[in-house]
Amino acid sequence: MEHKFLEFMEKCGALLFGDFTLKSGRKSPYFINTGEYKTNRQIERLCEYYGVLIEDSEVEFDVLFGPAYKGIPLAVMAASNLEREVGVAFNRKEAKDHGDGKSIMGYVPSKTDRIAIIEDVTTAGTSIRETFEILKGIGIENPAKNVVALYISIDRQERGTENISATQQITRDYGIPVYSLATAQDIISYLEKKSKSEYAAKMRDYLKEYGV
Repeated sequence: MEHKFLEFMEKCGALLFGDFTLKSGRKSPYFINTGEYKTNRQIERLCEYYGVLIEDSEVEFDVLFGPAYKGIPLAVMAASNLEREVGVAFNRKEAKDHGDGKSIMGYVPSKTDRIAIIEDVTTAGTSIRETFEILKGIGIENPAKNVVALYISIDRQERGTENISATQQITRDYGIPVYSLATAQDIISYLEKKSKSEYAAKMRDYLKEYGV
């Protein structure tokens, strides 16, 4: 499934190869941008992939949370592909000074809810910590006890703040399993299959410097 998913990403323009500067400041030979899914059919297919990933993980949860902005459509569409009923939640990026003033839209998780987070990609683990702060803001004192899974499209398999990957660090520090549709090594394998050895070589070099 990994190669089919990566081929789908590339066709949509969500998987790009070249020279990119990441949020972490690293210079990367590839870039993941789920903002490039532009049609209803593309988003529907993406979330079908996520739906399979979620169901195959067999993790039980009550709420699917999508951090703004890219996590919002992922949470909404992926949840619609599940057989079970779950709450769907996402946050506002900006504080609202009128109306209900809520920071969380949709289902507001309680202290007893099991929460799964859905995102496009995790590079340095920054977003999970930001999400924890959001959950603390609605009264969930220790989000690590409530969050039971993180679902992402690509595991970049590179170091976070230590000599282990961001996903490994999330699991170690918070006990949260991370599930991905594909990994950086899957991308290298995909490029080799497509006879794009130049990009595969650049990715190997990148992982030698930043990978684990």
